[in-house]
Amino acid sequence: MHSSFYDKYIKRLLDIILSGIALIILAIPMGILALMVKSKLGSPVIFSQERPGRIDKKTGEEKIFKLYKFRSMTDAKDANGNLLPDEDRLPSFGKKLRATSLDELPELWNIFKGDMSIVGPRPLLVQYIPRYTEEQRKRHNVRPGLTGWAQINGRNAISWEEKFKLDVEYVEKESFAMDCKVFFGTIGAVLKKEGISSDTSATMEEFMGTEK
Repeated sequence: MHSSFYDKYIKRLLDIILSGIALIILAIPMGILALMVKSKLGSPVIFSQERPGRIDKKTGEEKIFKLYKFRSMTDAKDANGNLLPDEDRLPSFGKKLRATSLDELPELWNIFKGDMSIVGPRPLLVQYIPRYTEEQRKRHNVRPGLTGWAQINGRNAISWEEKFKLDVEYVEKESFAMDCKVFFGTIGAVLKKEGISSDTSATMEEFMGTEK
């Protein structure tokens, strides 16, 4: 199980301080953005979904938490009442939110609470847990992050296997220097709007497992 003085004490303290400051500074801009989301996409303004967090040392299982984001999709449905594909529910305003990563701002609260960290593997879907290989599941040996090593090295434009390989690489090399590299690399990736979509999806295809 991954463990280090930096991860347990220094990184957590930095997460609390930086996310707390960001929540205060961005309170008004986030409020304005929330009004815009409600006007253009409807309610609820905040999208919440259960995601797996860090593996608990006592239970050996991922701690499940609720992740918060600004909604970026509509609830458009077909004639049978089924939700339309992601690309049909993602209007231009939602695309802009994702391209600028502004939809991720509510995750600052997840960081402040301790569900997440500023830097770490992105929290994916709960149903993916049994689909991981033993190696891929190592990505949960640290808190999930607002941004991560995979996000500045391709994001959704690379395969799941490449993404998980980068996640595990981050876990094994986690350090203050590594986190600074990811943090500043994220600024560049956001400005360049890199890797927002995969080649075949408006976001990223569902992970069905790695062939063995």
